[in-house]
Amino acid sequence: MRRGTYAAIAAFIVLPIITFGMAYLIVDVPRPGDIRTNQVSTILASDGSELAKIVPPEGNRIDVNIDQIPVQVRNAVMAAEDRDFYSNPGFSLTGFARAIKNNLFGGDLQGGSTITQQYVKNALVGSERSGIRGLIRKAKELVISTKMSGEWSKDQVLQSYLNIIYFGRGSYGIAAASKAYFDKPVEQLTVAEGALLAALIQQPSALDPAVDPEGAEVRWNWVLDGMVEIGALSPSERAEQVFPATVPPDLARAANQTTGPNGLIERQVQKELLELFDISEKTLNTEGLQITTTIDPKAQAAAVEAAHEYLEGQDPDMRTAIVSIDPKTGGVKAYYGGDDANGFDFAQAGLPTGSSFKVFALIAALEQGMGLGTQIDSSPLEINGIKITNVEGGGCGTCNIAEALKRSLNTSYYRLMLKLKNGPEDVADAAHRAGIAESFPGVEHTLSEDGKGGPPNNGIVLGQYQSRVIDMASAYATIAASGVYHKPHFVQKVVNSQGEVLFDAAEQDNSGEQRIDKKVADNVIAAMQPIAAYSNGHALAGGRPSGAKTGTNQLGDTGANRDAWMVGFTPSLSTAVWVGTVDGTKPLENKWGSPIYGSGLPADIWKATMDGALEGTEIEKFPKPEAIGGWAGVPQAPPPPPSSTEPPPPPPPSETVIQPTLEIAPGLTIPWGPPTTVTVPPTPAPPAPGNPAPGPEGVPPPPGAPGAPVAPAVPGVPGGQAPGLPPAP
Repeated sequence: MRRGTYAAIAAFIVLPIITFGMAYLIVDVPRPGDIRTNQVSTILASDGSELAKIVPPEGNRIDVNIDQIPVQVRNAVMAAEDRDFYSNPGFSLTGFARAIKNNLFGGDLQGGSTITQQYVKNALVGSERSGIRGLIRKAKELVISTKMSGEWSKDQVLQSYLNIIYFGRGSYGIAAASKAYFDKPVEQLTVAEGALLAALIQQPSALDPAVDPEGAEVRWNWVLDGMVEIGALSPSERAEQVFPATVPPDLARAANQTTGPNGLIERQVQKELLELFDISEKTLNTEGLQITTTIDPKAQAAAVEAAHEYLEGQDPDMRTAIVSIDPKTGGVKAYYGGDDANGFDFAQAGLPTGSSFKVFALIAALEQGMGLGTQIDSSPLEINGIKITNVEGGGCGTCNIAEALKRSLNTSYYRLMLKLKNGPEDVADAAHRAGIAESFPGVEHTLSEDGKGGPPNNGIVLGQYQSRVIDMASAYATIAASGVYHKPHFVQKVVNSQGEVLFDAAEQDNSGEQRIDKKVADNVIAAMQPIAAYSNGHALAGGRPSGAKTGTNQLGDTGANRDAWMVGFTPSLSTAVWVGTVDGTKPLENKWGSPIYGSGLPADIWKATMDGALEGTEIEKFPKPEAIGGWAGVPQAPPPPPSSTEPPPPPPPSETVIQPTLEIAPGLTIPWGPPTTVTVPPTPAPPAPGNPAPGPEGVPPPPGAPGAPVAPAVPGVPGGQAPGLPPAP
């Protein structure tokens, strides 16, 4: 029996003490601040205004310093969870004993852990509560809590605990809970509100006042009584407390989610951070990043308002996508892919571009020495059984390629592509160099007939292949920047919660890459400048110069339209607009049943977006193009020949037979007397220089004005007027 007693003492007292001591020496307790808990990262517009939040998968969290948490809120938490927190060694022997009993024999599974133990459980060792694993977890918790109490200050432990504990409504940490329940910063919490948050820690979801108001109030009263017990509240202060009202749970959940078009911006920002920067998903979710983007609130508002205004009342299946890019930097200034934050992003969809792709054939032609004055036939043509025509049978006979671009003549640009050294491959090469992506999700090889990187078909010049709205905005931005390509991007700067700068675009080389010769790009700009005004009067406000191109894609062989585009730029902003339907299987028609072309609804949206984004900014001019193939810019019509100072000789006089008439009734006359032959003097010559000239648009001056024609005089007739002729003016 004595030996058994010694063995029992060794097994239950000495061995655990030795094991605890060894574990205490071996275990490594992290320093304060080393444990990164998941918390919200914030996405900002270029002016610092908030666009979105990146909420970790398990919920919302915002870390704060202990000084930001009101003292009475801290006292409420201690009254609820650990009333001798500042005096205990970091663990509770009675709580530990109760946990052993409950794990071995079952029980009420109530807590009893100190605040330090709860923090260690949540941050380091997990929450396994049953069987041997539960005992091992509890032992690890005890060892680490004890050692942590010796190495961390109590304030450091309490701060870390309050930043990690779950309060319900998807909110982790006291700051997030303050917003979720009271929609206010943690610094503004009252005693009553702090007591309610402390009451929720034990059963966050079950004790939510919106779920169980009676249970929440019972626990709230218990916390307040505990505050009196620990001396944090006087009885009179306790009596003054009133159970606080909370915001509805739906509003709290909505506050944790990005909604509307900004949700699609958030998606692109996350993708860029994870794929292009040395920022891991763990960093994104744990370091409370502040991510400043290139989004311009003014341009973004203009794009969203234009989309809503011009789609209102249209077919419910109609959609639009708008992307604006700064040609000087590649920064995305506005981004609209739809209104559903979690839905399909049409700005990233592969869509046929129609005639807006002709500019890349023009780039290739200019690179091969064909200037804008190059003449091209616009008559219909048929190649290998394929008939190429122009919209509504339009044409220009034979005209230069700048005029053909303005009129968007399919036949002219199809012929131009055939004149290129490598035909459609040269068009694809120019497009890729300008900024059309070589691949994107769902399309392994763009501008390829076989989809595997093979050469394109001749239809490339008419926009038969898929491109994305963001890529069209980027490629046109390259043209606007005189051929300098800048990779489109959203992220401008990234700072963590400690104020450390993880990335700053301002410190990067942003000189861009000369992808297209400057002379070529500047001539393309010259050819594109008249198009916005020519396209149903969509010139920008204030006479601001722009370069633009429309595009329309047909719905199979139905004769109806499927996609419509307007893409254009100024020196400081390039915007691409697409309009189509949800799945592209129905005719694209406006609310009056008329087909939509690029010069219609897309051009309306483009102009509204550009005007709104650029309002109040300096009106910039494009560079003057240098000559290519003998032409610098768009060819001008030859001047009229100089006028002679000598009037042309007058024509010889002519003879006219006049038959006198007699009016016998209103509107009825009969011949009267013999006819008379008279000599009519010649019509006066045009006025010599310096004399009055005809009126505007060739309209002659009114009768009686200087230079106006007069009725010829007839010799032998009283008053110089023949019978039956109107009286002289």
